[in-house]
Amino acid sequence: MGDNGRGAGPDFIEALARGLDVLRSFRPATPSMTLSEIAAATGLARPTVRRILITLESLGYVRAAGRGHTLTPRVLELGMAYVNALNMWDVARPHMEKLVAQTNESTSMAQLDGSDIVYVARVAVPKIVTLGVTIGTRFPAPATSMGKVLLAALPPDTLAAVLAEPSRSGITPRWQPAPGDLDAVLREVRAKGWALADQDLAPGIRSVATGVRDGDGRVVAAINVTVHAAETSLETLREEHLPRLLRAAADIGHDWALTATVPVVTV
Repeated sequence: MGDNGRGAGPDFIEALARGLDVLRSFRPATPSMTLSEIAAATGLARPTVRRILITLESLGYVRAAGRGHTLTPRVLELGMAYVNALNMWDVARPHMEKLVAQTNESTSMAQLDGSDIVYVARVAVPKIVTLGVTIGTRFPAPATSMGKVLLAALPPDTLAAVLAEPSRSGITPRWQPAPGDLDAVLREVRAKGWALADQDLAPGIRSVATGVRDGDGRVVAAINVTVHAAETSLETLREEHLPRLLRAAADIGHDWALTATVPVVTV
């Protein structure tokens, strides 16, 4: 992280960017980090990291924990302000809960952030899967069914710019397609209106996804059904779960249009 040559504009606030770098340096696998570890992860000098930690601690976003620091629950306010502002969860929740009741499988909703998808809503069932997912989890878009749907909806110029951005997920997916292979997949998604991912992200995970559209027909989010490959065949995913998923997506889009709370997507 660190400076990375950014902030060329006169209005760019480097100190704010460095503070966000420190917050992003905390990962699920490293919930507690020492000053030295944060400095190494961000590329920032130790005195700079120390001042940032003191500031974040005084604001309630981090706390001292033994030899290191951890995030506090207050950081959830930053992400939930986005989700709540969209009113996405309130509108989508009953339809997602109905979908889970019909399929007995987990369902999630995501949007694009660069070349990653980020989960913004989820209704889960207690099953063991390879990768844990919570609100805010990000994965490389091409390796996920929701990512394929969201990428397929982008104009060509925007798609190229998005794919040129490096993933910030920290995940190395099983499927890392060449540009021509991904183009072929996205053409098929555009034609069908839905996407399948068969263990593309990690072993044992299958999912099917489709877009959720606003009143103007734009895909503003994706919704999926996720299954364990050892339990659910591709045929079941397509023949049984997909029709229910398509209905849920249509119902959510309809409600978004009615309540005039459709999120505006910027890439």
